Amino acid sequence: MDTEARATAERDEKMIQEAYQDLLNGYLQSNHRKKVEIIERAFQFAKKAHSGVRRRSGEPYIMHPIAVARIASREIGLGSTSICAALLHDVVEDTEYTVEDIEQHFGPKIAQLVEGLTKISGGIFGDKASLQAENFRKLLLTMSEDIRVVLIKMADRLHNMRTLGSMAPNKRYKIAGETLYIYAPLAHRLGLFAIKTELEDLSFKHEHPDIYRQISEKIQESEARRAAVYTDFATPIKEKLDALGLEYEAKARLKSIYSIYNKMETKHLPFEEVYDLYAMRIVFECDDQSKEKGICWSIYSAITDLYQLHPTRTRDWIVTPKANGYQALHLTVMGPDGNWVEVQIRSRRMDEIAEKGFAAHWKYKIGEGDEESELNAWLKTIKDILDNPEPSAIDFLNTLKLNLFASEIVVFTPEGDLVTLPAGATVLDLAFNLHSEIGMHCIAAKVNHKLMPLQTELKSGDQVEVLTSKSQMPLPEWADFMVTAKARTRLRKGLRALRQPMIVKGNEMLTRWLADNNLEDNNMVLTKMQGIFHVGNRDDLCYQLGAEEIALGDFLVKPLRKASQKQSKGLLSKIPLIGKMVSSASSTPEEPEAPAKPTETPKINTKQIYQLRTDGGIPNYTIQACCSPIPGDDVMGYINEEGNVEIHSLDCPRAQVLKAAYGSRIVATEWDTDAGDRFLAHIRMEGIDRMGILQEIIHLISTTLGIDLRKLDIEASAEVFHADLWIRVSDVDIVNDLCARTKQISGVTRATRIH
Repeated sequence: MDTEARATAERDEKMIQEAYQDLLNGYLQSNHRKKVEIIERAFQFAKKAHSGVRRRSGEPYIMHPIAVARIASREIGLGSTSICAALLHDVVEDTEYTVEDIEQHFGPKIAQLVEGLTKISGGIFGDKASLQAENFRKLLLTMSEDIRVVLIKMADRLHNMRTLGSMAPNKRYKIAGETLYIYAPLAHRLGLFAIKTELEDLSFKHEHPDIYRQISEKIQESEARRAAVYTDFATPIKEKLDALGLEYEAKARLKSIYSIYNKMETKHLPFEEVYDLYAMRIVFECDDQSKEKGICWSIYSAITDLYQLHPTRTRDWIVTPKANGYQALHLTVMGPDGNWVEVQIRSRRMDEIAEKGFAAHWKYKIGEGDEESELNAWLKTIKDILDNPEPSAIDFLNTLKLNLFASEIVVFTPEGDLVTLPAGATVLDLAFNLHSEIGMHCIAAKVNHKLMPLQTELKSGDQVEVLTSKSQMPLPEWADFMVTAKARTRLRKGLRALRQPMIVKGNEMLTRWLADNNLEDNNMVLTKMQGIFHVGNRDDLCYQLGAEEIALGDFLVKPLRKASQKQSKGLLSKIPLIGKMVSSASSTPEEPEAPAKPTETPKINTKQIYQLRTDGGIPNYTIQACCSPIPGDDVMGYINEEGNVEIHSLDCPRAQVLKAAYGSRIVATEWDTDAGDRFLAHIRMEGIDRMGILQEIIHLISTTLGIDLRKLDIEASAEVFHADLWIRVSDVDIVNDLCARTKQISGVTRATRIH
């Protein structure tokens, strides 16, 4: 080994040992039982397994498992079993060791956690498998057996996001997209608020680096002014709390960059008009849990003695915690500068649960508490979804996403039991939540003693009695009246059970008829039959056959035989690596090879940045109507089934799903369009109406700026006008310039682009 290599090895070893010692120091300061020996063994095992391997950033690979273990220990509060699993989480996937080896060295519990964290190949979705969706499914299946699996996975994802800068752009979009779509909501649902916030901010930073930097700079610029306003607001409150003799910590809680951006986008506000940039958080010390509620309300009383209370924005999550275990008392009051300020009141116990989620419950657990049963109920719902997976990756992720709601309502049964549901839940959601049989036979409900139909949307505080009838049978269209994944999954399961006898009968009829007519039971034949009978899948086809809604006959034989022959001819083309060799070996004089097809769409290299350009008037991409991006927007490409590139804005809802489900088809893009290309942009304006204002706006757009105005909708009500206009532009700078100039017209108070 030469001198330079030896020096590098020594530097690496020193860095590894310092990181490991930092992990151990944090663990030893926790109140977990001190099982240092097994952690040391796991560290040495993982270090040896990953020896010589480096991450993309250049550091030794073992630094990643150490970092994940540190997050699991310090930021989530997990113990030695989880630390060992975190240290070993990539060993089975990336080295020659197996789960059996892990079990032999560290026992069944650590091996089970490692297996749950190990990625898999193959999938439940058939030919159109999404490996990402399948990995989520396996992760969640293991989670239903041991919640620590998903908590360690959160630590793994957080470290990957913290070190995402070394990845290729398309990989960054994929990882940031699935983080924002699945992992951040999952962190929220598990009560990991600090991790959820950081995941959102990091995803946003990698998808929109320029906007992230601009908002960061504006936050820094306004820091001194904000600190002065907070001091004016907080000082009288602290004096009151000191007089009460409380031991507490009070601090300003700044809104995350991602949530500021979201507010700017949804409300169409500039940064300067986002007034609720901070909230005040008061965390008090209290050793007796039974006294927490009284102290919260005494602090509430002290604050409302000083400031005017907002009448509709008080939230009591002490008596009825959120489904993720969150407890606190929130109130909103008018600050001395004339803006509303939210104040969050928590005990130290509530604060730890808010930041570390269900992991913190173990520290405070006394027998089987409400929070734990709430977690078990949620895990049971997840298991229901996983036991009956959707046929496609995107449907599966959307169904899962339905269960990660942020806003919730609480309703009461006639006996007074509490049921937590997502906002927007209906009578049917409640019925299926209570029991599958209640849902299947639900006919109506008494909501606050008044008879209401199945689709009635429930509100927090409603008392609901579900009415059933044995003669009632479920209908597929009930799914349109549901918002919970649990209800939809149970409805589908029930419908399948009712249909199954007919499907079996129809399948036997179909198999027998195909055999009698010497037809193969293959994809092309089935697809042709589904097209002829206008059904979506084989089960629907067999159901209609079994129910005698359709019949098989001689009219089908000829088209199905052609379809079967096409399947046979097309088989070789499905094997790109050996198809050419087999094809030339099997061609015969009796059946000459077909002439070559015209040039096909070239295969796109997802590792390279794809240039978006127009050649001869024909773009090499398609713009999707869901977000209608224009040059200058942060966009990504998605390679669709035809091999063409679809363009989406990075934060388009459809793009979020694609990134989470089909990361391997995401391609980083760069605008390289001709200056003559034109794209449609939508602008919304509002202001104080006056004579001639419309003429000034149109003159600015068409004459001064020479922009092509395609459509204009304007409406004035009393003294206020609202206008929507669509223009054709070459890039986003023209849109921004137009909005800025329009706001200089007397009377126009707002002009913003609508995506």
